[in-house]
This record gives sequence, structure tokens and C-alpha cells, in this order.
Amino acid sequence: MVIHYNTRIRRLLLTMLTIISFASFTSCSQKIAFQNSTVVPAAQGIVTIKKDNNKNYAIKIKISNLAEVQRLQPAKNVYVVWIETEENRIKNIGQIKSNTGFISSKLKASFETVTSFQPTKVFITAEENQDVIYPGYQMVLTTNKF
Repeated sequence: MVIHYNTRIRRLLLTMLTIISFASFTSCSQKIAFQNSTVVPAAQGIVTIKKDNNKNYAIKIKISNLAEVQRLQPAKNVYVVWIETEENRIKNIGQIKSNTGFISSKLKASFETVTSFQPTKVFITAEENQDVIYPGYQMVLTTNKF
């Protein structure tokens, strides 16, 4: 009877440890969906943000059904990813690359970067070039503030 009781306690402790470990691992990252787009209505995407041990933020974006940037009205040359920071600053964090070529035949795109700035919002604009300092008016996708 005592042996059976100890086995139950071990299983309970092991289960609790597993749950706590899983919760602490998943609480370090956020998954945020982009809102529906008026510029590219079929586009859907997810932003994953994870804070690392150096207090940097790893940002990963996956998008499907993203139209080729040259097909937008007006046509542009590149999709640029921006973050809004805690201090309400806007930062250009890079250009979107597709899984195969700029925009793949399946209209899927992905993006990964690391930044020291804590993002509070992520958005994508269509631009003439990737080196712009301020976002243009053609916002393709955006998240809510988080």
C-alpha cells in the first residue's frame, strides 16, 4: 500500500513539473495574428515574438496569400516590415523574402530578424525601396498593439 502511494506521488510530481516547464517555455513567446487587409484581402499571417536570454527580441513572420508587390495598385517594389516600440518609435526592420524567390508561386512569404527594441506592434508596407526611413501610406498588414 505504501509503495503504491509513493508511485502516485511521483507521478503527480512528474506531471506537475512537466506542466510548469511547458508553461514557462511557452510564456516566453507570443503569437499575434495580422488583421484582415484592405490592400491584400486574402493575405493572412502570424507574427511570433520571443525574448531571448540577452533581452533581444526574435521576430518571425509567416504570411500566406500575399500578392506580388508589383501587382498592387499602385505597384511598388518591396514589402518592408516595421515595428512600433514601447517609446512609440517606428523602426524599419527589413524586407520580406518569400520561401522561393521574392514572392513564391504559392504566394507565401516569411521573415526573421532579431532586434533590441521591444515591439508593441508589427506592420508591413509596400514601398519603392527597402531603405526607407518612414513608412509609406500603403499599409498591407498590421497587428493590433500587444
